[in-house]
Amino acid sequence: MAMRVSSRPVVLALLLSLAVAGCGSGSGGGSASGGKLTVWLAVDAQESWPQLVQSTNDRFTKAHPGVQVEVQYQQWTTKNQKLDAVLAGKNVPDVVEMGNSETTNYIVNGAFAPLDPARFDQSDAWLPALADACRNDGKTYCVPYYVGARVGVYRTDLFTRAGVPGAPKTYPELISAFDRLKNTFGPEDPNFSAFYMPGRYWYAVMAFVKDAGGEIAVKDGSRWKSSLSSPASVAGLTEWKRLIDNYYVGDRAKDNGDQPGVAGQGHVAVFYGNTWEAGAAADERSGGDAKLKDKFATFPFPGPSGKLLPPFLGGSTLAVPAKSSRKDLAADWIKMFTDRESQKALIAANTLPNNTTQLAEVAAGGINGPSARAAATGGWMTPFAPGWTSVEKSNILPEMLERIANGKVSVQDATRDADKRIDEVINER
Repeated sequence: MAMRVSSRPVVLALLLSLAVAGCGSGSGGGSASGGKLTVWLAVDAQESWPQLVQSTNDRFTKAHPGVQVEVQYQQWTTKNQKLDAVLAGKNVPDVVEMGNSETTNYIVNGAFAPLDPARFDQSDAWLPALADACRNDGKTYCVPYYVGARVGVYRTDLFTRAGVPGAPKTYPELISAFDRLKNTFGPEDPNFSAFYMPGRYWYAVMAFVKDAGGEIAVKDGSRWKSSLSSPASVAGLTEWKRLIDNYYVGDRAKDNGDQPGVAGQGHVAVFYGNTWEAGAAADERSGGDAKLKDKFATFPFPGPSGKLLPPFLGGSTLAVPAKSSRKDLAADWIKMFTDRESQKALIAANTLPNNTTQLAEVAAGGINGPSARAAATGGWMTPFAPGWTSVEKSNILPEMLERIANGKVSVQDATRDADKRIDEVINER
């Protein structure tokens, strides 16, 4: 059992209390001209839409002559650790990118300044999975940036050879496709997976829980309580276990980190992932096979309920640290970086926008069309609980799923154990 990381929120709260205590009234709006605006963005922007960053900086400096924008790109794995450290000092970034599952602990501990939603383009149409992550006690503390939704990714050539007539639209059609693929390629390839689904891939598995009407945790009054052992959650996990028992061949003790590379080895017909993984599976830089270029396509993944499988809507938000001395300028940069035109640039980069209105602008026939359809369902999000960071760092969900996938314990016993572990940390600030 991995060590439970339950002390981080307490440390963060201490750091933030010290940081806020060190802020005088002089750290207010920060609208004076001149100086520097420091922006922390994840490396995704540098790799996938650098032109949008540059055009935003150009627009901003034109509107605010003399203010230099310095963008510092951060790795997801170290970003929050660095942020915790700087929040205890005086020199903080003015804008920070946050994953939408990361915001709650920072918001409840006073790390971010409140923002006026009316100041930002299309705030009335923000995707709930992003907007809800930014809200607390009736105030808004960050601005939605972009979102991603997982879909089915499949080998079109294998479907043709197995006689599967295109992407499945219903769950019975999906199961029929898996059966045909397994019966066609399984006898000649002992490593063949009609459906690739490693055991610790919790972002995928919790979609089956949500589809069955279950939840990871529910809020009871002011506190959160884990609900993985509820009948609905157990039903979703049981169906997932049936699928992997029937159609997945592989290590059940691994996650999806190398999924594109595995699919690129040629032994996978269908996997559940992000749109970009379709291209990565045919890219040698990701461990894929260039010979498979143009042989992967995507489809909205149907769920056992008869509706589309609700995807985890993972995305990013932009916040202004409470200690920033340039809050007004920071908000103005965010406004430009997330407005309607900027969202069009993200769509052109095969990324989903931050609002429901522009989901309709994503080309239905393009690689990201199925992802937009999946996102339009509303999807699901991790609980907006103060201790959710500790839940993730404790690896409770992947450890539970590995035990279920390997048949070490029943679904009922595994979920009861996970509920106890989650309840110990989910309400920590």
